[in-house]
Amino acid sequence: MQARKLGNSGLEVSALGLGCMGMSFSYAPFPEKKEVLALIAAAVEQGINFFDTAEVYGPYTNEELVGEALAPFRDKVTIATKFGFNIQDGKMIGVSSRPEHIRQVAEGSLKRLRVDVIDLFYQHRVDPNVPIEEVAGTVQELIKEGKVKYFGLSEAGANTIRRAHAVQPVSALQSEYSLWTRQHEKEIIPTIEELGIGLVAYSPLGKGFLTGKLNDTSKFAEGDIRNTLPRFTEDALKANQTLIDLLNSFAAKRNATVAQIALAWVLAQKPWIVPIPGTTKLHRLEENIGAAAIQLTEQELKEIELASSQIKIMGTRYNEHQEKATGL
Repeated sequence: MQARKLGNSGLEVSALGLGCMGMSFSYAPFPEKKEVLALIAAAVEQGINFFDTAEVYGPYTNEELVGEALAPFRDKVTIATKFGFNIQDGKMIGVSSRPEHIRQVAEGSLKRLRVDVIDLFYQHRVDPNVPIEEVAGTVQELIKEGKVKYFGLSEAGANTIRRAHAVQPVSALQSEYSLWTRQHEKEIIPTIEELGIGLVAYSPLGKGFLTGKLNDTSKFAEGDIRNTLPRFTEDALKANQTLIDLLNSFAAKRNATVAQIALAWVLAQKPWIVPIPGTTKLHRLEENIGAAAIQLTEQELKEIELASSQIKIMGTRYNEHQEKATGL
């Protein structure tokens, strides 16, 4: 698999990463541990070297799982994790990026991931009670101490990104980006391009919708986050099928799957964008990896742009409470 540079910081990773959240968080039911270990090993063997987790996924269990799975490959992989939530009694209770809390999270993540240094340390969500300069300064100290290599932000606004970057260079911004989540194109993407910051695109397959495997009759298991999301109501799934029909037409021409076209589209937007689709199934992993070999032509991209611009997506990506409170 080809490598991509996340901006100008020197951080280089595989063109596709692997989002590990769903292996133990948000998308119940979860696979057996042995299946997860085998899947992550298969990802490494097939060229993926960029893995995403967070302390709040579980909490803690996802980092432990990823740490165990990647221990045999430590010198070959880049592991990203996140701080920024207050966890009490195993539950996420609001945001917290106080300097002492960031340090506490870093120490815990180092142990759970079984590493000597955290490759990429994101602020999971902006804390309105702590100046971003203070957050960036704390991570800068951790970098100087050799506990962190690169600093990242997640779902941060343009002004916040600029202020953080002025204190400690931000290597990557992780935000949701796909053919049905494009709000960051207006201000965020131009800002990070100007500053030389890479984009790590989470949910590049629209939490499964852009695989083309869901429709208005789809049901989700208890504990699946999609049961609470406006875009996954029966009416929204039915209305948004128009976007899948569009992708299907291009998939048929390229002898590819809908998911592969959706990922190829994200990869084609900028050379410094790295999508991190998550999966718990080996055949889906292999399907996603196949997308890295698909290069959409300029004409195809124009056609997708024109057609998709005429499609109105029904439903917001999160409800108002989730936008404020979740680390997804």
